[in-house]
Amino acid sequence: MSGEYRQAYDRSMNDPDGFWREAAGLIDWYREPETIVDASQLPFSTWFAGGELNTCHNALDRHVDSGRGDQVALIHDSPVTDDRQRFTYRELRDRVAAFAGVLRTHGVGKGDRVIIYMPMIPEAAVAMLACARLGAIHSVVFGGFAARELAVRIDDAKPSAIVSASCGIEGKRVVEYKPLLDKAIELAEHDPGRSIVFQRPQYAAEMGERDVDWAEAVKDAEPTECVPVAATDPLYVLYTSGTTGKPKGVQRDNGGHAVALRWSMENIYDVGPGEVMFTASDVGWVVGHSYIVYAPLLTGATTVLYEGKPIGTPDAGQFWRVIQEHGVKALFTAPTAFRGIKKEDPDAVLLRDYDISSLETLFLAGERLDPETWTWASEKLGVPVVDHWWQTETGWPIAANLRGLEPLELKAGSPSVVVPGYQVEILDVDGTVLPHGEEGAITIKLPLPPGCLQTLWQDDERFRESYMSRYEGYYLTGDGGYLDEDGYLYVMGRTDDVINVAGHRLSTGSMEEVLSGHKDVAECAVIGVHDAMKGQVPRGFVVLKAGVERDEAELAAELVTMVRDEVGAVASFKNVAVVPALPKTRSGKVLRKTMRGIADGKDEAVPSTIDDASVLDTLRPVLQKGPDA
Repeated sequence: MSGEYRQAYDRSMNDPDGFWREAAGLIDWYREPETIVDASQLPFSTWFAGGELNTCHNALDRHVDSGRGDQVALIHDSPVTDDRQRFTYRELRDRVAAFAGVLRTHGVGKGDRVIIYMPMIPEAAVAMLACARLGAIHSVVFGGFAARELAVRIDDAKPSAIVSASCGIEGKRVVEYKPLLDKAIELAEHDPGRSIVFQRPQYAAEMGERDVDWAEAVKDAEPTECVPVAATDPLYVLYTSGTTGKPKGVQRDNGGHAVALRWSMENIYDVGPGEVMFTASDVGWVVGHSYIVYAPLLTGATTVLYEGKPIGTPDAGQFWRVIQEHGVKALFTAPTAFRGIKKEDPDAVLLRDYDISSLETLFLAGERLDPETWTWASEKLGVPVVDHWWQTETGWPIAANLRGLEPLELKAGSPSVVVPGYQVEILDVDGTVLPHGEEGAITIKLPLPPGCLQTLWQDDERFRESYMSRYEGYYLTGDGGYLDEDGYLYVMGRTDDVINVAGHRLSTGSMEEVLSGHKDVAECAVIGVHDAMKGQVPRGFVVLKAGVERDEAELAAELVTMVRDEVGAVASFKNVAVVPALPKTRSGKVLRKTMRGIADGKDEAVPSTIDDASVLDTLRPVLQKGPDA
């Protein structure tokens, strides 16, 4: 492989100082960095030490100062309230400066933590940017999260204030946040100070002594200027679920984050100043942090903040409406959103009602993109469908097809090539680097590039143990896969989704790929369950496309034959059940670990991240039946 991608990648490996110093030139600094990367204390590394900046200044003020103040910065599109709002860079800056004044009035300063517990409304982005403006550290918790889970995060982050809203809206249901927040504060040991509450018209929350009304407070606020912070100072802490049940607070810095995200927008997503990006996610997840709020605004682009689902609010044509109304150039969402749309509207009939000619690229990430969904989206939209792969911990893509730098061939089942800055190596169990084509643990050689996690909040030891202890000098992604002869990465799923059937290590991802290729299957999951004879055997669960009715035994026989033909009899794939839905997190990941635990007879707790607990209740009897029942 040659060309611009190869040149950029090689330079990022051979001259990381020069490569990232140049990228840092896209950011405004109060003081230029003295050291680009310091890797003397691995597994910890620092980027742009000695540099001072402010992330909010880079996201808002500098665009106003350079004459782009009247350009639209943020579009709020809410089909659940039938509301559209547009904010120019100047309007957004003024709102953020005023709310930063509110936070300062209530004692929030540089280095203090603020928990943000908000639905998908503009005020969520305003609160995040206001924290950045003050040099405070925000920790966004998905709106509507259970009180106990919120309490755990309060006790870990020890915030000086909490910013919330009276309610969120899930489909047609109003979810009252304030009672959940009050309960969490009651359960928490740490006193989180003031609760600043934005009252939505759908539900007026009852206010107590510790509560501050957002609208009233903003009226009297003194707008606040940006506070310079060190490049190495934390910007935010974002909690991700840990294997022990205690959440892991991924800590992100200011400098590396700003540089990496700014570089990624034009090189990976091909979105520049003035262009529109629609990331259909939630600010409670890393995708929302990176590509709804920070990266588009750091770039001077226009970002769409969408409150609604891909289907059911009110139909499976909402993404197409948003693209048409707002002139969207790039759409980024999770594969599960497209599987949902495909299930509801398999022939994409609703697409005919809209002009989506502005759309140039669809980006999908967050879980494995099965070739069936990739093909469907490619054919229906008529634009490149770019699978890419990254994690909460990395904050931006590890592997992608860099549409702005050099568009490369797209291969179904692969998120394409390794992004400049990341040295990905496939390791065997003993740490040997495997040749191309051989499957093993996907790792990243240290130091990690800018924008990745610095550590886990207040827990350096757990950071080392979770990510760095398996292979010295490497970050363990937790995913298995391989690189092909062209350097394309194939991610076959979490390494705990590799099952051992009678001594044969098999990827459940490869079996899911086969099942999803059946014409009647909308979604599927394969898990490995305990078997006395073989150690583990795979069990399949499929959701049928809308309107499809099949004899279950007949369909199961077809699916078993397909897996046998394509994966082999060694897979011992004999059991598949038709289910109405698969249990997922709110970000769309199938809860395979929970399913596996239930099937193995464990008393699995319902994960706090689950989107709809009733799906798990329905599935529980099927899982507990056992494969031979």
